[in-house]
Amino acid sequence: MPDSPSPYPAFTRRDFLATGAKLGAMLVAAPAFVRAATGSQTLNVGLIGCGEQGRVLLNAALKIPDIRFKAVCDIWGYNRTYAERLLGKFGHEAKPFEDYREMLAAVPDLDAVIVATPDFVHAEHTNAALKAGKHVYCEKLMAHTVEAARSMVVTARETGKLLQIGHQRRSNPRYQHARDRLVKEAHLLGRINNASGQWNRAVTEDLGYPAKYALTEDKLNQYGYANMHEFRNWRWFKRYAGGPISDLGAHQIDIFNWMLGANPSSVLAGGGVDYYKNHEWYDNAYVIYEYPTPTGIVRCTYQVLTTTSAGGGYHEYFMGDEGALKISENPKYTKLYREARAPEWDQWVDKGLIGRPGSGEGAPAPVKPWEKPKPKLGGPSKSATVDVRETAELSAWDIPVTLDKAIHQPHLENFFDAIRKDTPLNCTGDQAFASAVTVLKVNEAIAARTMLTFKPTDFVV
Repeated sequence: MPDSPSPYPAFTRRDFLATGAKLGAMLVAAPAFVRAATGSQTLNVGLIGCGEQGRVLLNAALKIPDIRFKAVCDIWGYNRTYAERLLGKFGHEAKPFEDYREMLAAVPDLDAVIVATPDFVHAEHTNAALKAGKHVYCEKLMAHTVEAARSMVVTARETGKLLQIGHQRRSNPRYQHARDRLVKEAHLLGRINNASGQWNRAVTEDLGYPAKYALTEDKLNQYGYANMHEFRNWRWFKRYAGGPISDLGAHQIDIFNWMLGANPSSVLAGGGVDYYKNHEWYDNAYVIYEYPTPTGIVRCTYQVLTTTSAGGGYHEYFMGDEGALKISENPKYTKLYREARAPEWDQWVDKGLIGRPGSGEGAPAPVKPWEKPKPKLGGPSKSATVDVRETAELSAWDIPVTLDKAIHQPHLENFFDAIRKDTPLNCTGDQAFASAVTVLKVNEAIAARTMLTFKPTDFVV
């Protein structure tokens, strides 16, 4: 009986090898193609920078499904080992590298790279990863200079790869609810005229290191560091970063731009190295910005103090003629205030946008009848000390939106969703560039001891 013709074309071993080689090349060169072909949602990720912030991002990312860390990179073996072991506990077989160039060459099937290195190498690491075809999530501040930040935006455009900068408040659901529903939709603040922000932090000791794991002087110099102390405390030194205004203030000044939908027109600032004798950057800074908005000028003050925790921690405060929003990543600092002259807010409670006073996250437990304080007899009345020009006390309301995840997790989720589903990024390189320009100008203003102005073109790449 003759053989019936095969429905499939003949396929020799040579054909198989040739096709296999081509397919292999495609698999290596285009991990996105692999996902599309297999239906897999798993993203292969590499981490450059396994220090303090890298570990924060690592722990947040480990809670996100279908993320597989395949490589970690750090010039310090102590950090590499920590990250490698942590990932091993969660079943990730991440290869360790000292040099990011070796990592990018040796693990070509990475979809994305997280950059958590000191600010002065953000542009170098981000641009290299983008040019290698990877999407990049880079920590804030975007870069230590405006030109370095600009190069990152340009490279992202040229490569067509995604660039998300780690201003994570933009992905926090409480911040999004406050801006989109309370300020933009319900106009609960009325006309915003002023804003303030602060981060008051107690004195902290410099970071140390186990002596037996110290990097050699040659190794430190190879990667641009003067010594081990500066390597561990790079945030305080001018060659590596922008100091507390960049480290802490960047998060909150970015929220000024984001909430107001504008960039400032001027900045006036003062500060100094008044306490720490072994640091270069200002340990305290006071800033005044002017923001031109469609409803008028909004003046914003900002302070970062690194020698006291007095004064109410860290928050941003937006003040309008009908209400005020005090918001922080820490829910205990978050509250919404209504001016007595404002329309009633009951309708917004009914719609679920706000909660009645004392009903939200962090609200104290109801006081039981036998726990109520007894009135004191005698003594001066409090009302006797009130100035006649004092306005009625603000009523405090709650924001019924909570974040039950690590504070960086939603921003990382947004980045990974952008890769998988084309979800819009919450902080693109262009947006973060404007914030970097806004922040870096503060140090110039302190040094110049005068008001500096911005041109609208300063914020555009």
